Amino acid sequence: MLQRLRDYLITYALLTTLAVMIVGWTVLALLLIAPLPERHRRAAARGTMSSGFRLFGRFLTLSGAYRFELDALDPLRTAGGLILAPNHPSAFDAIVLLMRHPDLACVMKPALLMNPLLGAGARLAGYIRSEPPRRLVKSAVAELQRGAAVLLFPEGTRTLHRPVNALTASVAVIAKHARAPIQLAFIETDSPYLGKGWPALKAPRLPIHYRVRLGPRLAAPEDVAACMRTLEAEYATALAAAPQNAWLAAHPVQTP
Repeated sequence: MLQRLRDYLITYALLTTLAVMIVGWTVLALLLIAPLPERHRRAAARGTMSSGFRLFGRFLTLSGAYRFELDALDPLRTAGGLILAPNHPSAFDAIVLLMRHPDLACVMKPALLMNPLLGAGARLAGYIRSEPPRRLVKSAVAELQRGAAVLLFPEGTRTLHRPVNALTASVAVIAKHARAPIQLAFIETDSPYLGKGWPALKAPRLPIHYRVRLGPRLAAPEDVAACMRTLEAEYATALAAAPQNAWLAAHPVQTP
């Protein structure tokens, strides 16, 4: 009982801290970053967001809420233009990846870009709308050509079925048009916290173990269908023994 109370208190304290950090950063960014020219505005927004999330990551570790294994991501900071393509077990995934990369162009659903808490910062950072498809491809190609990394979850939504959902072809289409490589990443977590169907205010059991491994880096494809078959095989093999398989099987989400 005391442990569950502690889990709730830590979870709510951290969520409140994150919300305050985002709101505070957004106000300052609108005052100090928004007036800058586009190129400088985008770089300043992404760099300061990454630093802020990295600070939040320290809070997560010091509180004992999370145990991270993220060092595998560090070489990507200097890797140039590539598509970072991880699986997506949790709504927390993008924040974790942003902790470790200062120039990551996230592909986001339009609803998130208009979200009152997240939208202003995401727009300042020049994040990419996932719809319509033609605009997605054009914007992502532009980011890759200028040397940024593009974060795109090939599942399109959080994982519903082990080991991953059916993949969308956007990642291969963008890679083909941009002549950019696809860097696979494999996220493993032992907690269903913020997975699909998890209520935002329901506290998880702590601590949560969260690990990211890098997979192969695939050259820009000529054949989109063949590339997608390769991606499916890589995810299936790499995540066959991932800890999230246990809770995905135990608590399957019913899709409409």
